Amino acid sequence: MATRLVQINMKAHDDDALGRFWAEALGWGVHHEAPGVTNLEPVGFAYPDPAAVCIDIIARPEPKTAKNRVHVDLATTSAAHQAELVARLKDLGATLADVGQGEVPWTVMADPEGNEFCVLEPREVYRDTGPIAAVVVDCADPREMARFWGGATDWTLHEVADDHATMRSSQGVGPYLEFIRTPDTKSGWNRVHLDVSPYRGDDVAAEEARLRALGATDPGIDQSVISWRILTDPEGNEFCLLSPR
Repeated sequence: MATRLVQINMKAHDDDALGRFWAEALGWGVHHEAPGVTNLEPVGFAYPDPAAVCIDIIARPEPKTAKNRVHVDLATTSAAHQAELVARLKDLGATLADVGQGEVPWTVMADPEGNEFCVLEPREVYRDTGPIAAVVVDCADPREMARFWGGATDWTLHEVADDHATMRSSQGVGPYLEFIRTPDTKSGWNRVHLDVSPYRGDDVAAEEARLRALGATDPGIDQSVISWRILTDPEGNEFCLLSPR
């Protein structure tokens, strides 16, 4: 048994407006499964597929108060493409952001609701990922996060060190999942988190038990009215265990 990373969940004051921004940024399609829920995925995509990690944007009233622990890195193919993408994103409503990065070859930006993301300089490793090069998670211990998420999912661990760890789907397609050591500490509920799903035919309760044995814990909230399970990883990051599809 194993899960697969299927999407990231992002909170927003205006899910429709933020959905339009990210759809334009990525060249993806938009649909709404319910009021206050905007779903983004590549045009013609058959969910779920490791070729893309989709985005669900959920309307919530709470304000953003700290740098997100999860963000996306966007891929580019040349210096000119990077400059063009940064300019286009500014036209869509993104702004430049300073998270203490100093002089770096990538560009740190924030979407219209302040969610940080990076526009990377061209890197050969991301040549075939699609518009999202990587989903990046800040953490204190990349080795421990690689252990947990490597066991939780069927993704392949590509590299692990004291300051970073990198994984990709077992099919070798789609974006990478990266854990980067940072000095920041988690503060409050993550406004952006990972969603995973078992494979079709797998038992959700059994998969939840397996994740708990790996080190997942209960966030201590009432989950009686939802159909999915909310858990936390070894560093307290919330993630959702969805129904198999």
